[in-house]
Amino acid sequence: MSTRYELLVANISDYAIYMLDTGGRISSWNAGAQRFNGISEREALGTHFSRFHTPEDREAGLPQQALATALREGRYEAEVWRVRKDGTRFWASVVIDPIFTHEGEHVGFANITRDITERKQAEEALRESEQRFRLLVQGVIDYAIYMLSPEGLITNWNLGAERIKGYAPEEVLGTHYRRFFTEPDRASGVPERALEIAAREGRYESEGWRVRKDGTQFWAHAVVDALYDDDGSLLGFAKVTRDNTEQRKAQESLEQARAALFQAQKMESIGQLTGGVAHDFNNLLAVVSNGIDILRTAPTQEASARVLDSMRRAVDRGASLTQQLLAFARQQPLAPSVHQLNRLVNGFEGVLRRAAGPLMRFEMDLDPHLRPASIDEARFEAALLNLVVNARDAMPEGGTLEVTTRNVTLAENQAGALPAGDYVRVSVADTGSGMSEEVRQRAFEPFYTTKEVGKGTGLGLSQVYGFMAQSGGAVTIDTEIGKGTTVNLYLPALEGALPEVRSMRGGREERVLIVEDDPLVMESARELFQSMGYSTVHASDAADALRTLQRDGEFDVLFSDVMMPNGMSGLDLAREVRKGYPAIKIILASGFPQADEEFSIVGKPYRLADLARQLRMG
Repeated sequence: MSTRYELLVANISDYAIYMLDTGGRISSWNAGAQRFNGISEREALGTHFSRFHTPEDREAGLPQQALATALREGRYEAEVWRVRKDGTRFWASVVIDPIFTHEGEHVGFANITRDITERKQAEEALRESEQRFRLLVQGVIDYAIYMLSPEGLITNWNLGAERIKGYAPEEVLGTHYRRFFTEPDRASGVPERALEIAAREGRYESEGWRVRKDGTQFWAHAVVDALYDDDGSLLGFAKVTRDNTEQRKAQESLEQARAALFQAQKMESIGQLTGGVAHDFNNLLAVVSNGIDILRTAPTQEASARVLDSMRRAVDRGASLTQQLLAFARQQPLAPSVHQLNRLVNGFEGVLRRAAGPLMRFEMDLDPHLRPASIDEARFEAALLNLVVNARDAMPEGGTLEVTTRNVTLAENQAGALPAGDYVRVSVADTGSGMSEEVRQRAFEPFYTTKEVGKGTGLGLSQVYGFMAQSGGAVTIDTEIGKGTTVNLYLPALEGALPEVRSMRGGREERVLIVEDDPLVMESARELFQSMGYSTVHASDAADALRTLQRDGEFDVLFSDVMMPNGMSGLDLAREVRKGYPAIKIILASGFPQADEEFSIVGKPYRLADLARQLRMG
């Protein structure tokens, strides 16, 4: 039995198996030891096994340490470099076991060595490949690349993810990736559904809004790939996200430019058609009008006179329609001049309020620093009136109608086909029924109307469109069903400022904030102050006045009725203004005789002399 065992060990060629005495000298040698180390049995026997160690290991005393460890702990195991006879090295798996007799006497060691160089090289290649891949993934900054657990928890994080989403690795590792979704998407289960589809189908791809650390949103293209092991078990997911916000904006800008070009071409062709029709129609009206005048000079019966009067009214209506057609066709010459649009709006406010009607809450929010623009005053007022009437008709049960002005900076094609630059925007907003997308897209078409027969020609918005295009501006519509409509007029802003209005106080423009809930009383007060050279701004109640002051506190005078709606009186407002804006002169108006030591009060009905007297005092 012992002989056969010795023959078995001696002939094993895949393992170097040899015996050492207690000092580490070789006492047996097998075929595997000879193959690995390149040394014959005769050369090896009696030599110290440290000959197979590298010079560095021998210098460090590792052979002796290995034997001491095996003797102390019953076993020594390591993966280390070993040296062949020809000086080449191989990576070896080494096990040294101490050998004892039945009586417990230590008589030597058994050394078993295997050449694992190929396995080591494969592992090193894999390690280097994984390292290069990690460096590649970590170095990518244009894509957020990270891993998720099967439950959706973030397990790693690259530089691109940090740059795009704004989180450092320690802020997101171990958290659920739903944190990057918008609140509506989280509420509807979009993150979980994406993982379910990826796990079921192997892949999920989508585009949508995502949220950065600072709360801003970006348009993302995202891909989720499921990762499985060799047994088909789900290990997790690979997530790749790219910020496509700029591409989306560019695409939208291109689509807007195409839509604006198409609209302009369509409106141009229809304008040429209506221009020709209007020209012929005017000629026809001239002939009919002259014939009527001739007929009216001859004796006629009473019935004939009524018919002729009806014809005259028909001619008048036709002439009015012709003017609309010509305005749309842009064949009427404009008479533009430089204006501060706030002044035009303020001067036209009484007409706009009457047009809005008694059911409307009419508000104005005018930017006090509005830049000037070049516009035909009469046509601008007609366009503004047109928009107010449309807004009123959209709110048959009443609502809020607001006219606002702002300085804006537009990007290329942000409003129609306008180039990038600075513009003045005049907006008319209502809280009415809104428009569908189909209606919005057709709103500027001539003769298109959603009103009942006899209640609209369909030329209103197309007329505004033609006027604004002729003025070098544009018109846009923001609308949503059930939430109202805002029509925006854009005109190129001009450099510089208009000449200042000279007030009664030595040539400096001064401004007054009028707080009055009655439109007629407010209009009367505005006219009185403007006659004295003041620039006026209107607020409908105390809360509206405080908002106006917070937005632009550069007022010289506050003029308010004592009796005000919505829970805050004129006196309460005056005290708040005195605390926050002590330089503003405060004048109150009251219909009841009263004296007040805090504020100047004029009695209703007041006259120009009453206001002038209070302005001179204090």
